Amino acid sequence: MSNKLLQAYEMFDRANAEDPNKEVFKGIYHPKELLYGRRMTDTLNAFEPNASEALQLTVRCQHICRWEIPRESYPMNRVGYLKWRQELKKFHAQKADIILKEVGYDDATVERVKFLMLKKQLKKDEDTQTLEDVICLVFLMYYYDSFLTTPPPKVRGLLPNA
Repeated sequence: MSNKLLQAYEMFDRANAEDPNKEVFKGIYHPKELLYGRRMTDTLNAFEPNASEALQLTVRCQHICRWEIPRESYPMNRVGYLKWRQELKKFHAQKADIILKEVGYDDATVERVKFLMLKKQLKKDEDTQTLEDVICLVFLMYYYDSFLTTPPPKVRGLLPNA
């Protein structure tokens, strides 16, 4: 791992450590998005150990400061959900841009991370597709069971009979 990558991870983690939402894992309360970012990195390392540095960066900060744009601030319907998701992608890309430039990444790397954050060329771009695959794997490994038993309020309106 490069020094820049480690420094970026530290800055992403510091930002996500501010998450007021907590999740219990192995009996310990963790800031939700901090835990998510680490799970994403661990899953990427197992799934694609030779991932590009841009993909490694993207995976770690994919939900950076997500709590700052709560789902409840958009209509609780499909249109509201999709608008929220689009706004989050842009927000995450902006946060990543600031941190990566502060760490000293070149413009090409910063732009590549933003491209991946926006999930451009899904199914056509190998890194974008790998990002989506890792997101799905993390969901299945860590969130699927609780999602089935208790769908979060932000998506109840999207599920039939919820």
